Amino acid sequence: MTLTLSLPPELEQYLIQEAQQQGLSVETYAVQLLQKEKQLKIVNVLQSWIDESDEQEQQETGEYLINALDENRLSNRQLFPQELKGISW
Repeated sequence: MTLTLSLPPELEQYLIQEAQQQGLSVETYAVQLLQKEKQLKIVNVLQSWIDESDEQEQQETGEYLINALDENRLSNRQLFPQELKGISW
């Protein structure tokens, strides 16, 4: 996809300088900035889930996931054996 932007001269100059400092083309640097912004949004959503969730709910969800993973295995060997609870997971 090609995108053409009209930037104020000072912003354009800043973008060029930052790209040069990173040893990248302006296009590559701009794409990296957009990708970092997307990653930050994802991290912020995950952090908000951590901050808003209660500890009991997280514990129950974790135990449910562990049990589900152990039950749906082709092997009889558990991924999360009870004797290692608190040691390795």
